[in-house]
Amino acid sequence: MMMRDDLSITEQAALLSGASEWESRANERAGVPAFVMSDGPHGVRRQLGSGDHLGLGESKPATCFPTAGTVANSWDPVLVERMGRALGREAHDLDVNILLGPGMNIKRNPLCGRNFEYFSEDPIVSGRMAAGLITGVQSQGVGACPKHFAVNSQELRRQSSNSVVDDRTMRELYLTAFEIAVREAKPWSVMTSYNRVNGVYAHENAHLLQDILRKEWGFDGWLSPTGGGSNSAVAAVRAGGSLEMPSPGYTSVRELVAAVHAGTLSKDDVERRAREVATTARRTGGRQVDRNGVLRPDVIDAHHDIARQVAEASDVLLKNDGRVAGGSVLPLKRGTRVAIIGDMAKIPRFQGSGSSKVNATRSESLLDQFMRSSDVAVAGYRQGYERRCAPNTVLLDDAVALAADKGTDVVVVVIGLDERSESEGLDRSTMAIPQLQVDLIGALHATGKPIVAVLVAGSPVQTSWIDDADAVLYVGLSGQAGASAAVRILTGEVNPSGRLAETWPIDYADCPSAAWYPADGPDAIYREGPFVGYRYYRTADIPVRFPFGYGLSYASFSFGALSVNDDGVSFTVTNTSDVEGATVAQLYVRGPQVGYSGRIVNSSFIKVRLAAHERRVVHIDFDQYTFRHYDPTVQRWCTESGSWTVMVGEDCDHDRLRAQFTVEGDVEPVPADPALGAYLTGRVKDATDDELATLFRGHVPLTSPSSVFGVNDPIVSWQHSRGLVARAVARTLVRREARISRKKGAPDLDTLFVLNMPPRAMSKMTGGLVDGAMVDAIVLVANGHAVRGLGAFVVAYLRNRSAARNIAKELHHD
Repeated sequence: MMMRDDLSITEQAALLSGASEWESRANERAGVPAFVMSDGPHGVRRQLGSGDHLGLGESKPATCFPTAGTVANSWDPVLVERMGRALGREAHDLDVNILLGPGMNIKRNPLCGRNFEYFSEDPIVSGRMAAGLITGVQSQGVGACPKHFAVNSQELRRQSSNSVVDDRTMRELYLTAFEIAVREAKPWSVMTSYNRVNGVYAHENAHLLQDILRKEWGFDGWLSPTGGGSNSAVAAVRAGGSLEMPSPGYTSVRELVAAVHAGTLSKDDVERRAREVATTARRTGGRQVDRNGVLRPDVIDAHHDIARQVAEASDVLLKNDGRVAGGSVLPLKRGTRVAIIGDMAKIPRFQGSGSSKVNATRSESLLDQFMRSSDVAVAGYRQGYERRCAPNTVLLDDAVALAADKGTDVVVVVIGLDERSESEGLDRSTMAIPQLQVDLIGALHATGKPIVAVLVAGSPVQTSWIDDADAVLYVGLSGQAGASAAVRILTGEVNPSGRLAETWPIDYADCPSAAWYPADGPDAIYREGPFVGYRYYRTADIPVRFPFGYGLSYASFSFGALSVNDDGVSFTVTNTSDVEGATVAQLYVRGPQVGYSGRIVNSSFIKVRLAAHERRVVHIDFDQYTFRHYDPTVQRWCTESGSWTVMVGEDCDHDRLRAQFTVEGDVEPVPADPALGAYLTGRVKDATDDELATLFRGHVPLTSPSSVFGVNDPIVSWQHSRGLVARAVARTLVRREARISRKKGAPDLDTLFVLNMPPRAMSKMTGGLVDGAMVDAIVLVANGHAVRGLGAFVVAYLRNRSAARNIAKELHHD
């Protein structure tokens, strides 16, 4: 798409920052319309009025689908593509041109507060699920914007943290998911992350944005930083960054124009980036849609059904034991009298907090859905526990009395994490569910009645209580139709087919990164290297509660007749039961060496649906990702020749089929460097600093220490300032967040955002009210120079207003 030759450098630069919180700038003279963006990983959050970044303002009703962390448990890219088409349709109807999603960062640690927005610990699962969603969204003429590129793994200090990761781990684990999504689905845009990657901010990292994303993978769209995540507009455009959002006013325009005139930025770079934005604007913007429109009733009905089907395919049956006549508790037998217990059974929690929070068109509760069921009878309901974890023996005693009553056959108790536990802006402090709920399950178990636990959580939890439950159905964060989906599974109308897309450790201390997560300093060092999730647990031989890929069914399946050739693997899958069901056949490969180079690598998967006693021959292709590894010494992908182990099973710990296969690669196996030490066996917790340095090939790119606050130090760090004013500001904000969180029972996202925000973000998120010079003045205050800083701020403020008026006149040709 060509730009007009007569567009000034100012006009081109103006296309590279937002006009408002969610809208790009138009240029009528060049025929470039504005386009609207919206958060949309699992539902369109089309905000009313001016909007806000964190989703606290009112938004139009839209379907709340299951979150990515739940959808991944379906292992069904075809189904998620259907969900994407529904998202794209709603975006179109609500006048949204670009959906900011899906989130697809690797789940490095179960405590990441935003894990519910991300698919998996595995890049193949993440990439293929994301590709399905993106394809579905863009089929409706709406652009998708996968995020956050790249290596974004914690919420603490997220706008200033430096993710320090070795090249091989970064390429094989943290970038492969994005590579699959870009190559297979061709998204129109990509959102970069807040953090630095090995010392360079993601949005101005030319190696990531140019060398890898654009040149190697062929991405030809535009790049936007996550809200307020841009550091230097000039460095971003030079490195390949395109559209700066939400809106820095005319500050960035001035900086870009000045850099071009000074010769520090190429005019061609500005034109290239402007062309990328203009292409998307012309592709999506300017359509005739009612900006005040809402979803039609028939669309709401149809998409609620899709949300329910996605939830049904994603719920994971973790346990199903006895204590009833005839075998397992589930499915509940017709006529069973069920006691419903748990605050979340009546007041549902089906999504996380933060910028992804959707104003759902409907809301279902498990209690209401059981009341409507014709298969079972509800013996009664009890709250059981305080949602905010306040001790209440009366609620517990009432619940136990109902469970023990002779009119109760089975107890269904809804447990899990509340709204304060999982949110953008903060990481979880523990993997445990509230102790009140653990005590409740124990007391219910003591009644002798069968206990069915419905577990609500966007990420793994510790399950020390699991022996007191006869059955456990993990529903994740299952969207607005999650309750009806769960009841249909519990009563046997639907056969569960979800499989875990991440490993559940027995205890948090078992996690490979437990000792250094989250990093509370400037550097988040990925000391565990590639040993994340099942790659760690299986290599280091650490027992887990539930392995990657695990899930139960009311059906049973057998595998056989494995054959392997250059194209892939073929084998038979047989449903050996009397009921229809689905399983996920998973392919894993292990290289010809042991230790670091020969660790297990997930290769591919396929979801197989079979009628009772049906047998089918299943084929899984080998592809460019199956046998490769990244060699940082030559900076390219290589395939080792030799005998590879090929494994097929229903989870990563239990191989049903296994064979050796000779691969004709492009390199011969080379013995691993013995200096890697603990990394050779996966025992990363024992790795020394010298072994870490070997992993990084001699240089670990850490941040240089400084006793002076800078524009990129988060405001929370001002608590330790020598200046009274800065110290008071930070400590007041910390107290305010704690007070409001306690009062409303949910995180105070506005205050958390400010605490984790570095001062330079003020110039990116205030619509031009604050510019770089004003930020420099604020930093003077942080360093104890309150009077000098205040004076400099006033002077800079006046200059900024004058400069902004001049830019506006030029753009409007006044």
